[in-house]
Amino acid sequence: MDGDPILLPVKNFLTMTLIAVLASGASAQSAQDIISKVDATQKAAKDVSFRLSGNASLETSSQKIDMTIKSIPAQGVARLQFAAPDALADNVVVADRSEVRQYLFLTNQVTVTPLKEAASNAGFGGLDFTQFSNPAALLKDYSVKLLATSGAAGKRVFQLEATPKNGGDRARLWITEAGWRPTRMQLLSGGRTVADLTVSNYRINSGLTVAGLKTLPKNAEIIRQ
Repeated sequence: MDGDPILLPVKNFLTMTLIAVLASGASAQSAQDIISKVDATQKAAKDVSFRLSGNASLETSSQKIDMTIKSIPAQGVARLQFAAPDALADNVVVADRSEVRQYLFLTNQVTVTPLKEAASNAGFGGLDFTQFSNPAALLKDYSVKLLATSGAAGKRVFQLEATPKNGGDRARLWITEAGWRPTRMQLLSGGRTVADLTVSNYRINSGLTVAGLKTLPKNAEIIRQ
């Protein structure tokens, strides 16, 4: 059994997740200003972690989504660990600047795939994870616009929309200026909402380590693609 069942369901969530992390430090009122502020904010964040939960249409039905995302932007390392849906529970995806490692709990296997090949096969649209610590470069292939602003000063919420320039699903993100962090995200495809997720347990500079993010069961079978 290879790692494709892991990558296919999360291909769009990972794109959304990266954009949400990058936008978490926004302190401006226009999309261009937000993007300009992101680089400086990420340099100040040693690590970022949060929980992403809600519902999404995977395959042919709506399913519960619950995952924890942890990252160290400056090192270009990210870890996704699933609690739901049931088919992905306890599975882990770890990406760095050279490869994607996918741990399948049911088979106790780790599939190792070169970064660019993994992104291409999963339909990431060429998203370069090596640019995780360089937001301006990562977002160069997206058109980002500010859709709406709500709330009083100090508690405003900015709604952004990111659209791949080469076509593909759009992502909508809600960013609060109370802590400058994402609170919600949606994925839209074919004119309908296919995912509606809430961001919670958002933390920065909690002492994450590269070794910790990359840790996978030592007795797992390694499969290189």
